[in-house]
Amino acid sequence: MKDVIYDEFQNKVDEVLIRHNSLLDILSKMGDASSKTNRAVIKAITNCGCITLDTLNVTPPEDASYEDLKHFRNDHIKGELCPTCREKIEAELGNLEYYIAALCNSLDLSLYDVVLKEYKKINTLGKYSLY
Repeated sequence: MKDVIYDEFQNKVDEVLIRHNSLLDILSKMGDASSKTNRAVIKAITNCGCITLDTLNVTPPEDASYEDLKHFRNDHIKGELCPTCREKIEAELGNLEYYIAALCNSLDLSLYDVVLKEYKKINTLGKYSLY
């Protein structure tokens, strides 16, 4: 069922994308959408203040194992997105997804297959995928 949602989304993007359908247009619009997403998150921190960052670096002990590193992570995001910021960030992420689907269409790739391959890779490699 989930693949149907990806396929329907990708097909709808193909149906409605008329103005910016060259590969270069799609790439530039995707970069623009990514920048706007970044800006919306930054504005949630700097203008609204609904979330803050605690950037204090936590240094794990020298003898900590790779598995132990999770226990030394600093949950650096404090607070919750307000409804306005949440809506803006969701909208910008939606635009980014739109252009990712458009790029897939231009290159004759399945968005579902792309996500599925990435899922299988991180599921197989687990912590060794090192993202």
